[in-house]
Amino acid sequence: MLPEVSTLSPSHPWRIGLTGGIGSGKSRVADQLADLGAAVIDTDLIAHSLTRPGGPAIAPLRALFGAGIIAADGAMDRAAMRELAFQDPLARRKLENLLHPMIATEVQLQASRSHGHYQVFVVPLLVESGRWQNRLNRVCVVDCDEATQIDRVGRRSGLEPDAVRRIMAAQASREQRLAAADDLILNDGNTTLEALSQRVRDLHEQWLMQMRDWRRGGK
Repeated sequence: MLPEVSTLSPSHPWRIGLTGGIGSGKSRVADQLADLGAAVIDTDLIAHSLTRPGGPAIAPLRALFGAGIIAADGAMDRAAMRELAFQDPLARRKLENLLHPMIATEVQLQASRSHGHYQVFVVPLLVESGRWQNRLNRVCVVDCDEATQIDRVGRRSGLEPDAVRRIMAAQASREQRLAAADDLILNDGNTTLEALSQRVRDLHEQWLMQMRDWRRGGK
């Protein structure tokens, strides 16, 4: 089961799905959209909350996979869990079967309580899931080249390039994400913070106009 929201209707909030490969800059774009008045529901932040020290997923994670995937501070050891999931497809399915329903419940709760111009669902594996597109008004991809992804993740997380490439290989390809995009925000290695902010503001204004048209025409 994957995170879901109810089907589209003009009586519901306008919904944007925000996605992109690891290191593309989704979180920065989401923060900027929040500053512009969007209601942001981030599935990655929800997953982190579930697997923090004392989080509701910790006890079942320990029961499923043993104490070796629990870090000294009581949180899920993401590196250990990632390695296990890469080595064992069954372990990965068990992890997904545990976390996805919990994430889905929290997504629904946050969406029902959210207030903003429109809702932004940050879903790293939106394209891979195949379950979100018909529940969104627009899919927006934050895009950059693979070399930039590797560099950013390495500087941020200290992962070696081969480790980053392995994560990327488990995600949709850049081409698959671009094919699924209604909107695109370029955030490559040459993009300044000012340029990125302007691209986000421009798209925000575009969405507001599209949302008003949708409300009037139900499309």
